[in-house]
Amino acid sequence: MTTANQTTITVESTINAPIEKVWQYWNAPEHITQWCAASDDWHAPEATNDLRTGGKFSTTMAAKDGSFSFDFGGEYTEIKEHELIGYILGDGRKVKIIFNSYGDTTHITETFDPESTNSLEMQHAGWQAILDNFRKYTENN
Repeated sequence: MTTANQTTITVESTINAPIEKVWQYWNAPEHITQWCAASDDWHAPEATNDLRTGGKFSTTMAAKDGSFSFDFGGEYTEIKEHELIGYILGDGRKVKIIFNSYGDTTHITETFDPESTNSLEMQHAGWQAILDNFRKYTENN
C-alpha cells in the first residue's frame, strides 16, 4: 500500500487467542475502551462501532489528566469477518488490518497511511503500542 507521496507504516503482533475472541475484542466498543491507548497515561473513555462496509466508527482517545483528547474515527470500506478490515479515516488516510488465524493464535498486520505532523518513527511506535495493549488485554481477559 502506498500513497502518491508517502510510504505506508506497518505494525504487527501475534495474539495468543483464537480468531473469534480476537475479532470480538478488536471490534466490540466495551473492549475497545479497555485497550485503545498508546500509554498508561491515556485511555479511551468512549467508542462506537458499526462494523459493516459503509459503517462508521469513533474512539475518543484522551489523556487521563484531562489535558487533551481527540476522536479517532472513520468509515469502513471493506469487511471480511475474521480476515480483513479496511477503512478510511476522516482525513482521507487508508488503513488495512489483516487477521491470520492459526488455531489458538492470531496474527494481526495493520498497515496505514502516515499523517504529516509526526515523524514516521513516532507514528509506528504509537500504533505498535496500541496493538501491544490490545494483545495484553486480549490475552489477560
